[in-house]
Amino acid sequence: MKDMPTTKQSPYLRFLNLIDALDRINPGKKLDSIEESLLNRIVTCADAGQTVLVGDLIALAELGSQATLHGRLKNLSAMGYIKMASNIDGRKKQVLPTKLAIKRYEEISKCLEKAAKIA
Repeated sequence: MKDMPTTKQSPYLRFLNLIDALDRINPGKKLDSIEESLLNRIVTCADAGQTVLVGDLIALAELGSQATLHGRLKNLSAMGYIKMASNIDGRKKQVLPTKLAIKRYEEISKCLEKAAKIA
């Protein structure tokens, strides 16, 4: 077995360690990769001022089946990261990030800034 190279830890690895520590602080709020991808999409759309509907999200076949994605949206809602509101067309539901979701991204941004400063 070869020895692992000993190099100064990269900013990205420090960032991953900080994110891991953040997840350990809030153990009940850990997202799986699908939930994280969905929440990323919801928050970036909201930040760009774009409307995102439940139908848009469950159509993302690259993330999983419609049933899987619908279940993950329910999980995000139950954890308090998203809320669903009726659209102008009452048959459609708009998905919006909550204050908790915005706070999560602010904390992630702080981790990124901290990791970059140490470099």
